[in-house]
Amino acid sequence: MATAAVGDARTSRIFVVLVTLLFLGNALNYVDRQVLALLKPTLEIEFGWTDSDYAHLGSTFQIAAAFALLGVGWFVDRLGVRLAYGIAIVVWSAAGMAHALAMSVQQFVAARVVLAIGESVSTPAGIKTAATYLPLKQRNMAIGLINTAPNIGAIITPLLIPPLAIAFGWKAAFLLTGALGFIWLAFWLPATRNLKPLGDTPERAPVNWGPLLRDRRTWAVVGAKAFTDCVWWFVLFWMPDFFSRSFNMGQGELGWPIAIIFTLAALGAITSGALYPIMLSRGYSVNKARKSSMLLFALAVLAMPLALTTANPWLAAMFIGVGLFAHQGFSTNIFGMTADIIPPLRVATVIAFGAVAGNLSGTAIIEFAGWSLGNGLGYGPLFAICSVAYLCALGLVHVILPRLQLSHTDQ
Repeated sequence: MATAAVGDARTSRIFVVLVTLLFLGNALNYVDRQVLALLKPTLEIEFGWTDSDYAHLGSTFQIAAAFALLGVGWFVDRLGVRLAYGIAIVVWSAAGMAHALAMSVQQFVAARVVLAIGESVSTPAGIKTAATYLPLKQRNMAIGLINTAPNIGAIITPLLIPPLAIAFGWKAAFLLTGALGFIWLAFWLPATRNLKPLGDTPERAPVNWGPLLRDRRTWAVVGAKAFTDCVWWFVLFWMPDFFSRSFNMGQGELGWPIAIIFTLAALGAITSGALYPIMLSRGYSVNKARKSSMLLFALAVLAMPLALTTANPWLAAMFIGVGLFAHQGFSTNIFGMTADIIPPLRVATVIAFGAVAGNLSGTAIIEFAGWSLGNGLGYGPLFAICSVAYLCALGLVHVILPRLQLSHTDQ
């Protein structure tokens, strides 16, 4: 009994430490990438950017991240999450600070490329950490909590960055947010020094590409990410412009509607993290619990285009927030599904492949947004794409995997 109690206490401590650090790391990841979107009104005046120039900055980030992600799974699986994540945050934090030195579009592009390469490690490393070090009962809740981090970062950033930029200049915003990563690193390295994987699963292993690419489970994850990640990137990259353009909101006013949107998104990730275990506890199969949860969130996204029908920016923020609530709920299910059905040695690589697909679809919608706005079509076509993306993703998952089953390591 005493031994079991000690083991339970140790597992609880590991859970708290890992979730806290991964939560903060993932939050910083999105703080650094969102600064540019929030400073768009200021930077486009200073540098004379057009909508197309801004879209190209966004798509450059997406493409760079997509190419980086082709090797990220291998990088994380070979080095292990402790070292891989530590290296990554040094790279992206330094790149975030380097934006303050940029004086042209080309220099911003260079900084965005390096930022994208570093930040691409965060999600694969986080999901692999959960799959490697946490038991099944804790894993989905951990993933749900970790997946709220981008939203917390996206809530805090719009509330702090515009006032900071107004008070101290746009360069200070990039310098401050980039420096936070080095503080995080000082806690990550000592806290993860003695982590041990569950069971006999090694933390580091070569990637066996043949079985991975032939596995239908891999392509279910990749397809789901391709359909749904474009919505996240569209909202993250274009919503400050949407509120500025549609409601004549100034630089200092943009933070509040964006904060509302991402607050609702955070609630979606938390809800999803709790919903799936509740369904399992009520006797649902893994397949039924996962797909039922995904369907509920996919239907909720249908409210998102209603943002185009109101003249009230706060009501528009609520409609978009419901959409992002559902996105994060659905996304948490994708990550949880991956950790459940993919063997732990492949998790980082499969998540990275899914992120490649998501970054490419994000590139497409960012560029399409620039074209749509430049040609007078507005935001209507973009919101229409968002509304149906999740039903398409769930349909694809069901066609590829009619029955979800746990990987052999969890059975």
